[in-house]
Amino acid sequence: MAEACCGPQEAPKATGADAEPDVGPQAIWQVRELQLALVAGVLLGVGWGLSLAGYDRVGTWVQLASAVAGAATFVPGTLRGLTRGRVGVGTLMTIAAIGAVALGQITEAAMLGVLFSIAEGLEHYAIARTRRGLRALLGLVPPTASVLREGVEVTLSPEDLRVGDRMVLRPGERAATDGVIRAGNTSLDLSAITGESVPVEAGIGDTVHAGAINGGGAIEVEVTALASDSSLARIVHIVEEAQERKGSGQRLADRIARPLVPAIMVLAALIAGLGALFGDPLVWLERALVVLVAASPCALAISVPLTVVAAVGAASRHGALVKGGAALEELGRIRTVALDKTGTLTRNTPQVVAVIPADGTNREQVLSTAAALEARSEHPLARAILAAATTPRPADDVTAIAGHGLEGTHQGHKTRLGKPGWISPGPLAGQVEQLQAAGATVVLIERDNTLLGAIAVRDELRPEAAEVITHLRRLDIDTAMLTGDNTRTATALADAAGITTVHSELLPEDKAALVTTLRRGRPIAMVGDGVNDAPALATADVGIAMGAMGTDVAIETADVALMGHDLRHLPQVLSHARHARRVMLQNVALSMAIIGVLIPLAATGALGLATVVLVHELAEVLVIGNAIRAARTTPLPDVTPAAPSVPAVLALPLADNTKGGCCDAC
Repeated sequence: MAEACCGPQEAPKATGADAEPDVGPQAIWQVRELQLALVAGVLLGVGWGLSLAGYDRVGTWVQLASAVAGAATFVPGTLRGLTRGRVGVGTLMTIAAIGAVALGQITEAAMLGVLFSIAEGLEHYAIARTRRGLRALLGLVPPTASVLREGVEVTLSPEDLRVGDRMVLRPGERAATDGVIRAGNTSLDLSAITGESVPVEAGIGDTVHAGAINGGGAIEVEVTALASDSSLARIVHIVEEAQERKGSGQRLADRIARPLVPAIMVLAALIAGLGALFGDPLVWLERALVVLVAASPCALAISVPLTVVAAVGAASRHGALVKGGAALEELGRIRTVALDKTGTLTRNTPQVVAVIPADGTNREQVLSTAAALEARSEHPLARAILAAATTPRPADDVTAIAGHGLEGTHQGHKTRLGKPGWISPGPLAGQVEQLQAAGATVVLIERDNTLLGAIAVRDELRPEAAEVITHLRRLDIDTAMLTGDNTRTATALADAAGITTVHSELLPEDKAALVTTLRRGRPIAMVGDGVNDAPALATADVGIAMGAMGTDVAIETADVALMGHDLRHLPQVLSHARHARRVMLQNVALSMAIIGVLIPLAATGALGLATVVLVHELAEVLVIGNAIRAARTTPLPDVTPAAPSVPAVLALPLADNTKGGCCDAC
């Protein structure tokens, strides 16, 4: 049970594909506590029968054996805890069981052992089941892998793979570890990993994650990580660690449960001591023992941790890494979501759609100069420009000016590339405005303070963006777009997605400051790529990283990481977290209500030990059953977003311009 119950139990950890697979009993009848509870229950029934048949002495000894069998599930743990200075619910139960036997209430002591063992066993099984569901992700790794070594194809265990090996993946086979495609083209089914149902086209140079299914032709994949260090193994390890982290609700339960145990012992001692002064000492001693059981906070101690384990495990199986109870609970309180534009609301595959040379230059000069500055950049706009240009010689002394652009030396000339405003568009101002109104991002290139031209890049809106915003609105969650892009481009894309609040032309530090402003006393989440948006992710109550599969930085900097690129996972995980938080609060309220009702009834003698044990343990079973509900995920309903008011030009493709004029779409 939880620490406040019977001492901490070590959770199984995944350290890779070869981690210990045993995460608990596979079937409910294999749970040790339930096995002992069954033995104790049978002995109790036999003892009752013997007593009714007139064999009182034999019946009493059999019932005593029942009490011992039931107590075997919690007394050893209690004694170990006491040697380490820990006093928990097991301590209360041990005192109550021993006291009941001493007072001759053998039947009640046996009932306590049976019911408490059942509650412990059900909790153990529930936790094992949720962890087993998480560890089942590692079952996505095939037992063998085909590898080319010295020109010969051999079959190996995934643990024997080495970095640099060439795996051969045939149609329908799963990848044993992470790698990069070196030969062939295919489509990859990532549904079991990221939750995305649509296969992803992949070719030479593309990444293949462990567990991905090859849905197309045969491919050769160069191994880039050991099986024990694959993205899949790392995800399981991170989530299992996250399940151990405590949210504020769990800390609340701990804050109540820990001092409650010694307080209950003091209360029971006072009841026994003061009652003995004014009445029958044995009667008041019995009531004190009943109070010990009635006030047991075991249901309270397990109410939140079990909910967290169930909910975090379920989220991980649906494409979302939630890093512990704190993140889960905070996620359930979110009322505002701020979204980055590039890579979050858009596909993150920008393309050059127009090149506008200034007088005296041509398209190739503009592209080659821009590409020279962007040669070593990892920014999505840089990739688009490099893809459109011939392989350039990198510029020298390139420096990034945060929020503005790049500057450096190219072929002996001082060169700059950046957003309009940092570099004046001059005679191209009108065309730049038209391109921005069409949803394109425009960068200007300048050499020796002379404008060379403009390049327009556009990253298309994700097709599910409008649907996601509609879902968030239905969840009563406000949305806002935060972007460093220009106002015209940002507004055009926001209109298409259905977002009414747009903040553009922001530096990274501006985004972080704006998150604080948008909060307005309501919990806020920031959704970004986990790298450029790191300040905003850290400032928000919950930072959510998109497309984090295999990206260490995204996983480490965010509280929640969406493993895939389908934005529909965002409202799904928010809805799931709300459900889990409701379950947490229900469990805490129920646990406290049970304690509040049973204590006065036990202290006044209205309820005996047998009744209190029955009511208390049934309540604990109810809490466990309710906590398991947190693992349920309900698909979001289909919605038809209202048609946004979108400039007609946004729906038209922009054509490359090679003559200096504006594109046809403008």
